[in-house]
Amino acid sequence: MDVVLVGGLWLDGSAWERVVPELAALGHRPVPVTLPGQGDGNGAATLDDQLDAVLAAVDAAPGKVLVVGHSAACGLAWLAADRRPERVAKLALIGGMPAADGKPYADFFEVRDGAMPFPGWEPFAGPESDDLGEEGRRAFAAAAVPVPEGVARGTVRLTDARRYDVPVLVVCPEFSPEQAREWIAGGAIPELPLAKHLDYADIDSGHWPMLTAPTPLARILAEAADTAA
Repeated sequence: MDVVLVGGLWLDGSAWERVVPELAALGHRPVPVTLPGQGDGNGAATLDDQLDAVLAAVDAAPGKVLVVGHSAACGLAWLAADRRPERVAKLALIGGMPAADGKPYADFFEVRDGAMPFPGWEPFAGPESDDLGEEGRRAFAAAAVPVPEGVARGTVRLTDARRYDVPVLVVCPEFSPEQAREWIAGGAIPELPLAKHLDYADIDSGHWPMLTAPTPLARILAEAADTAA
């Protein structure tokens, strides 16, 4: 099965480079997406541009796909299920939750000169970033791509209730499945209580398991693809 890999804020497609060979060895075809505005130099990119890139990867697959969203890009994965419910076999949401219709995509940090730069490590201190180590944090910050304002402040538009039929796997890195269940049951994530097939997977990592735990992450994603086939 094709596994469409969509990284979160400040990441380009190379974020998945350690996951790709692991997934391929487990019998799946990884398709890392470099999002417009996050690695191609397009500072004018919009949320619609990024969604179009994800949908192009979905449409290019020979059959149904597993769409993997990380962090803020869980929202892009959810949008892909909304636009292509007949083509998305399953979603895997890593370390994030989708925004509701009408909400900003990722208006989390300060925008300067038309882009949202990486804000430094203070907002991610503790379990989110501890496993990167000092060297990993330096490398991440050096490679981080400012996210265009048109992406970060883009408005989420959801149109097709068939998205709720798509099975969802919530992959829990710096938080536990129990915490995720509480947030969802408590209404903090309005979309996911409506999902008809919702499962959870725990992974011992910080917020960026593709960088710090690529082998366990690949196994989780391969199992998700296997059970979606």
